[in-house]
Amino acid sequence: MSVTYSAAVKTARMNAVVTAIGASGKLKLFAADGTTLLATFTLAATAGTVSGSVLTLSDANGATAGVLNTTASAAGTAAKASITTSADVDVLTNTLTVGTSAADIILDNVVFALGQAITINSGTLTHA
Repeated sequence: MSVTYSAAVKTARMNAVVTAIGASGKLKLFAADGTTLLATFTLAATAGTVSGSVLTLSDANGATAGVLNTTASAAGTAAKASITTSADVDVLTNTLTVGTSAADIILDNVVFALGQAITINSGTLTHA
């Protein structure tokens, strides 16, 4: 039997995710194997903003996604994403989808060359 949360509980849980990420957390992009790290983005001192059951990620300057930029640390195709604290403690592991549309993390491109510039056009997590 599935569980249905009230709107207030969903909002509280998403705010708890922001708190768990802490100051200047990281969003990491991985290849399909879940172990090949392709890129790391630094999030804002407050990882994002919560509206209802949706967390919208922010970059290190506090701007919403669309200005999340970094360079690829390895070549490969991004297939999943994780979020950690600034000390690399896992908060969400390989649970976020990535793509150029219809995904949690929307990128300008999912195929990276080493050192290539990468932009996240949007990053949202929605409580189910």
